[in-house]
Amino acid sequence: MQISPTAKINLLGLDRKAMQDFFVSMGEKPYRADQILKWIHFNGVQDFHAMTNISKVLRERLAETAEISVPQVIYEKAASDGTYKWLLRLSDGNCIETVFIPEKTRGTLCISSQVGCILNCDFCSTGKQGFNRNLSTAEIISQLWIAVRKLSQLDGVHDHAVTNVVMMGMGEPLLNFDNVVPALHLMLDDFAYGLSKRRVTVSTAGVVPAMHQLRAVSDVALAVSLHAPNDELRNKLVPLNKKYPLRELMAVCREYFKDDNRRSITMEYVMLAGVNDQPEHARQLIRILEGVRAKMNLIPFNPFPHTPYQRSDNDTILHFRDILLKAGINTTIRRTRGDDIDAACGQLVGQVKDRTRRQERYLRGKAKVSKEMIGVTS
Repeated sequence: MQISPTAKINLLGLDRKAMQDFFVSMGEKPYRADQILKWIHFNGVQDFHAMTNISKVLRERLAETAEISVPQVIYEKAASDGTYKWLLRLSDGNCIETVFIPEKTRGTLCISSQVGCILNCDFCSTGKQGFNRNLSTAEIISQLWIAVRKLSQLDGVHDHAVTNVVMMGMGEPLLNFDNVVPALHLMLDDFAYGLSKRRVTVSTAGVVPAMHQLRAVSDVALAVSLHAPNDELRNKLVPLNKKYPLRELMAVCREYFKDDNRRSITMEYVMLAGVNDQPEHARQLIRILEGVRAKMNLIPFNPFPHTPYQRSDNDTILHFRDILLKAGINTTIRRTRGDDIDAACGQLVGQVKDRTRRQERYLRGKAKVSKEMIGVTS
């Protein structure tokens, strides 16, 4: 690793291997990585001069060549159900959202991987905001760093601890593979956050080649944003399906945890009224999931402005679940959390300097439809 003579390197984004390489490049021993990892992530220290178990000379060298920099928290709010949402401003002015969901036995942090999302799933508010760029490893792990610090300041610390992380915030994690994987390493590292591999989940819309890569380098949990049981419907809801159709996606899913029969893939399925929630859709799901060790997570749709979709009613969702359960598929219905502060699944939007002009086209199209409706009714 080469140290730039002008820019400081943000040590927040270095996993153990990269941190060791950094110190070796300075002529230091690799064990310095363990010390700094613990100071940064376990203790939450940003000031090198406060790191008392390293020499004063090294502390001064670090202050000259490196930094520990996190995004600015510009907004934070608690929902009525205890869910917390933070809006974080990045150094380039873009903003991302991070959400913490407390439950009786765990606390789940939902982390973003991109500014906006390069995909354009038809039912997702984040996708309609467009895309600017991938997040760096430092920007990804800083969401956990900030959440741990913020939550520790609340009353009842044991009720506000991060025990689980899901890469289900803004963006498609596997289209930011090189930055996401080191962040996963830090989440699992005992000198950083020490989370269990079963409590860190990467969610993907089905980037098949990157799923193979992830399986080779990390054993974290996997979730697949499925949302449709056939290619025709999934092509509309999840356009990535045109590149990696269900046949290819299900093939990699069948192989993913083949060496550990105790583990399964979580299939995420948002319930859209009259679109993908009928009994025939459930029966199609049963057929495509044959041979896949999976559990189904049915997600009531969370509306956002201008969307044409509606949430399936409770009876429809329950009937859909019962069909899957009868076929032997472990199926749960996700409880909607944080929707009163737009922190629920599919509602995260941040503030994106959209390079794709997708948001502009989307809003222009909705405005055109509204004018046509006014013309019809007037």
